[in-house]
Amino acid sequence: MKAIVCKEFGPPEKLVLEDIEEPKAGEGQVVIESQASTVTFPDALMVEDKYQFKAELPYVPGGEAAGVIAEVGPGVEGFAVGDRVIGASGLIGGFQEKVVASAKATRKLSNNVGFAESTGLLYAYGTGYYGLKFRGDLKPGETLLVLGAAGNVGLAAVELGKLMGARVIAAASSREKLSVCLDRGADETINYSEEDLKARAKELTGGKGVDVIYDCVGGDYAESALRAIAWEGRFLVIGFTAGIPKLPLNLTLLKSCQVIGVFYGAMIAKQPELIAEITKDLYEFMDGGKLKPHVSARYALAEAPQALRDLLDRKVTGKVVIEANR
Repeated sequence: MKAIVCKEFGPPEKLVLEDIEEPKAGEGQVVIESQASTVTFPDALMVEDKYQFKAELPYVPGGEAAGVIAEVGPGVEGFAVGDRVIGASGLIGGFQEKVVASAKATRKLSNNVGFAESTGLLYAYGTGYYGLKFRGDLKPGETLLVLGAAGNVGLAAVELGKLMGARVIAAASSREKLSVCLDRGADETINYSEEDLKARAKELTGGKGVDVIYDCVGGDYAESALRAIAWEGRFLVIGFTAGIPKLPLNLTLLKSCQVIGVFYGAMIAKQPELIAEITKDLYEFMDGGKLKPHVSARYALAEAPQALRDLLDRKVTGKVVIEANR
C-alpha cells in the first residue's frame, strides 16, 4: 500500500512516497479505502515541526479520509463494508491508500455529498461554526470581517457568516482570491495588498466599524483590523499564517471590545457535548445543500508534498485534497 511518509522534519519536499503494510481494523475501528483527504495548515506545520503537537517519526501526515469502508473491526456496529463514510484518524495517518479510523470518529455520507467536498468539514467549518456562533455570538444583521478569506478556513467562515445572516466583508491578498470569495457569498471585499485595511473596513461600515472580526492571518493585519472594530465588537483569534501579532490592549478599552481565542481542537476534548451539536448541525447543513464546500485543487498521493508547499506559499483558495487512489 502506498503512503506519504515523514521521516525527518523539514519542508514538505522531504516527504517520501513509500510502500507500507496495509492497516487492519482493531477493536472499535474501521479501515477506509481513501478517496479524498483534506490538506490543512496544521499538516504543513507538523511536517516542519512547528505545530503544538509533535508527531513521532516516522509518521504519515493527514488527519482524516473520506471513502468506502473496506474492513470493519470487532465491536463495531452500524457500519458495513461498502458504506460511504468520512473518518478521522487523529492528526496523523491520512495520506495513504487505506486509513484506520475509530468507528466513533466515523460518519456515513449521504449519496448527494462528494468525497472531496466532505473532507475537512469539521476542521474548517467546525472552527468557523464554533467561533462565529459559540465564541463570537454572531447575530443576523451584524457585519463580519474575515481575514484570509480565500483560504480553507476563511472561506468556510464567509459561507457560514452568510448562512447566519451577517453582512460579510472578505479580506484577502489578490483580486483572484477575492473573486472566489464573492462567488461564495461575500457582500464586500478588501484587497489588503492594495488597500488600507482599517480605512476600507471603516468606509464599508459607514464609520461604525465591524461587529465581528475573524482573523485567520495575524501578523500586521491583526492590529489594523482591530482598529476598525465597532463598539462592543468581538475579535476572534483563529490562526497566525502571517505571524503572531502583538495587539495594543488600550484599543480593547477604547472600543469596549473583546479579543476571543478560538481553539477548536482543545474544545473537542473539553466540551464533547458541544462538538456533538456542532457536528450534527454542520452535516445537516451540508446534506441539505446549505453548505457547499469549495474544492479548488485535487492532488494525487505522490503530489502531496506539492499540495503542502502550495498551501504554505498561499497559492491555493478554499480546500485542496489528496486523492490517494486516483
